[in-house]
Amino acid sequence: MSDILFIKTSSLGDVVHHMPALTEARCARPEARFAWLVEEAYAPLVHLHPAAAEVIPVAWRRWRKSLASPATLAEIRGTLCGIRGHRYDTIVDTQGLLRTGIMARFARGCRHGYDSRSIREPLASLFYDVRHRVSRNLHAVERNRILTGLALGYTPEGAPDFGLDRARFRQAGARYAVFLHATARPEKQWPVENWIALGKALSGQGLELVLPWGADDERARSEHIAAALPHARVPQRAPLGEVAKLIAGADYVVGVDTGLLHLAAAFGVPLTAIFAGSEPELTGPVGSGPLAVLGTQGAPPSVEAVRDAVERVIHGRES
Repeated sequence: MSDILFIKTSSLGDVVHHMPALTEARCARPEARFAWLVEEAYAPLVHLHPAAAEVIPVAWRRWRKSLASPATLAEIRGTLCGIRGHRYDTIVDTQGLLRTGIMARFARGCRHGYDSRSIREPLASLFYDVRHRVSRNLHAVERNRILTGLALGYTPEGAPDFGLDRARFRQAGARYAVFLHATARPEKQWPVENWIALGKALSGQGLELVLPWGADDERARSEHIAAALPHARVPQRAPLGEVAKLIAGADYVVGVDTGLLHLAAAFGVPLTAIFAGSEPELTGPVGSGPLAVLGTQGAPPSVEAVRDAVERVIHGRES
C-alpha cells in the first residue's frame, strides 16, 4: 500500500475545490492511503470525505499572530517534526504557496507541485522534486485534478465528484433555505436591502430562511435581515462541521462568493450564486446539483434576476 500526502491548507473554498482530486485519486489508486494537510479550522470538513484516511491539522493562521512567541515556535516545531516523522511515497502540494512549499519540503517523499509559471508564488516551486505545468486559465477544480493526475500517473476524466453524501445530513420533515450573505471582502457583498427584498419575494414558498454567520458584524447583518422577514432564523454560531450539515440539509441555498457557497455546490444543493466583486470563470461554484451563477466583478445581479434564478433552480432548471 502506498502513502500519499496532499497539501491544501486553506481557504475554505480552496479546500472544497481540492475534494474532486481526492475522489479521483482514490478511484485511480484504490490501494493507496491518503493523508491531507489542512488548516485546523477546515479539518472537520476534510473528515467528511471518505477517502481521507488521515487529516493532519496545521495552525498557520493562528501561528502568524504570534510568531515570536516561544509557545508558538514550539508548536510549529512539533507540527513539522510530526510531518517529517512519516515517509510518504508521493507528496502533492496543490496550494502552491511559499508556506505550503516549505511544509512540503519538511515532509519525506517525492514532492510534486506546480512549476514557476503555473503558480501564484513562483518561489514555492523550488521546494518540489517534480514540477508540472498546468494552465492558470483553468478553473481551480480542474487545476487540482490535473496536477494530482500528473503526480499520480493518470488522466482526469468526467465531471468532478466531491465525494460528499448530501443524503447523510437531510432530516425528514425539515424544510428550509439558507442565505449566505456573509463574506470577509466588502466588494463581494450584496446589499442588505437586496437580501430583504429577495426574502420577501420568496416568502410564499413557506420555507424557513436560515442566515448563518461567523463574525460579530455578520451576526448583526443576519439579525437585521431576519428582523424584516417572516419565518427567518439566525442560528447560534456553530463549528464548520455543523454548518456543513446545515447547508447539506437545505432545500436550496442563495449565497455570495464565499467558501460556504462552494460547499453547497459540492453537496449538490440547489444553488443560486451571486457575484459582485469577483469573477466566476476561474473560481465559481462547481457541482452536480441545479446551479445558477449571476453577476460578475463590478456588475452584481438585481433582486429580480436572483429571484427568477432561484425559481428556476428549485424546479431543476439550471441556467
